[in-house]
Amino acid sequence: MKERYLALMDAVHRACVFLAGVALVVITTIIPWGVFTRYVLNSASSWPEPLAILLMIWLSFLSAVICYREHLHISVGWIPNLLGAGPRLALGVFIELCMLATNLFLFWYGISLIETTWHQSIAEFPIVSVGVSYLPVPLGGFLTALFGVERFLKLDFFPPPPEGDALDTISTE
Repeated sequence: MKERYLALMDAVHRACVFLAGVALVVITTIIPWGVFTRYVLNSASSWPEPLAILLMIWLSFLSAVICYREHLHISVGWIPNLLGAGPRLALGVFIELCMLATNLFLFWYGISLIETTWHQSIAEFPIVSVGVSYLPVPLGGFLTALFGVERFLKLDFFPPPPEGDALDTISTE
């Protein structure tokens, strides 16, 4: 069961990376198009900027999920590295329980936000609901919570300590 869950989390992680990459490529493509139509054709397209903003929201939440799973988020690593095995584990459990609570909050209230705004439309895209722009909030919370469960299964709460000390690296260069 644990192996299946971990394999599923690998697949979810790859899907997040793929979707974030697609969003980045599309943003990178449509922004120059907006600039081209505005300054070269002298007839600005109305859709590139709002679409880029919508995709940036999705990119931000997906990237946060990816960074959380890969231990790339901002953290103070020297405190856990100073602790012994027991206190380090206790600190990791405490931090992950706080993260789980935060992400369940995002999930629960994100759904409420979507329900509240679902029947409104985005001005530049009348067929698209405003709720779509808020979908990344509960989705990001849910996926991060799933990756938090993965951390509990692996007991992998902190990134490995860095090789050597930064001061050693600076002084030897």
